[in-house]
Amino acid sequence: MNEQRRQILEMLAEGKITAQEAGRLIDALERQQPDSPPAAESRPKTRPKYLRVMVSWADESGGEGPGRVNIRVPLQLLRAGVRLASLIPPQALTKVNAELAKSGVPIDLTELKPQHLEDLIEHLDDLTVDVDDPDSKVQIFCE
Repeated sequence: MNEQRRQILEMLAEGKITAQEAGRLIDALERQQPDSPPAAESRPKTRPKYLRVMVSWADESGGEGPGRVNIRVPLQLLRAGVRLASLIPPQALTKVNAELAKSGVPIDLTELKPQHLEDLIEHLDDLTVDVDDPDSKVQIFCE
């Protein structure tokens, strides 16, 4: 997602502009951008296989000096987990959601559907994570 589009969405989220105004601004942005080359459109998009989370820091904020975390999670594992969650009986889901909420995890497993996971995976290309520490870097993407 480009910077201008992100700023428009932030203004919408903060209530500075209406949804209709945001739509007009985004339409204007799309008209300004040149068309992408035909070679990029004809190339099929490959289905990502892994979710990669990389965190690095250069100072003492991570504990014992500079460090790096690099996690590669197979997306098939996430897909299987979502399918398994759909098999949990409703009574158990209520108890699990209550325990998650008590632990400070704001996830409602009744809302977790396989199509939602696929939508999330598809939009991870647009994900940006802001970190307050200028010496730290966080990247999350699919590969």
